[in-house]
Amino acid sequence: MDLAPLIRNVPGFPKPGIQFKDITTLVKNGPAFRSVIDGWRERYAEQRVDAIVGAEARGFMFGAALAYALGLPFVPVRKPGKLPAETLSESYQLEYGTDSLEVHKDALSAGDRVVLIDDLLATGGTMRAVARLVERLGAEIVEIAFVIELPLLNGREQLQGYPVHTLVKFMVE
Repeated sequence: MDLAPLIRNVPGFPKPGIQFKDITTLVKNGPAFRSVIDGWRERYAEQRVDAIVGAEARGFMFGAALAYALGLPFVPVRKPGKLPAETLSESYQLEYGTDSLEVHKDALSAGDRVVLIDDLLATGGTMRAVARLVERLGAEIVEIAFVIELPLLNGREQLQGYPVHTLVKFMVE
């Protein structure tokens, strides 16, 4: 299924100069959303994967659905102060600023094999921070998967050394 026409472009959000790729128009299309999750389910079903890790917030939509489809645990990586138990934290650069993420210290075990999921690969900072958190917990990254990639922003450079899988590429900044 061609997903690109189902992703809305919102110029100037969250600030001028950004071309925001809005996946809400994709997830409101049931067959398209199912296509994404079913495709990833098939991709990872035969691999040894112990958990799916999703980055707040849009990574939760895809990551939780994929974890359910595979019968695996879902591990949320959240913004600071959102997780109730003891956490690890990692700071990172966004396309339009800085932020940090946290994960529960007991979310994964050493040797767990995980797939990281998010909606968009732009500069790679968010998922690089998630990868660092996962590795600090002793887990191994099987692959990092995104719905959308913006290749002109060179996010893959931040993720060198990790297998990266994307479904749609938009050649815009």
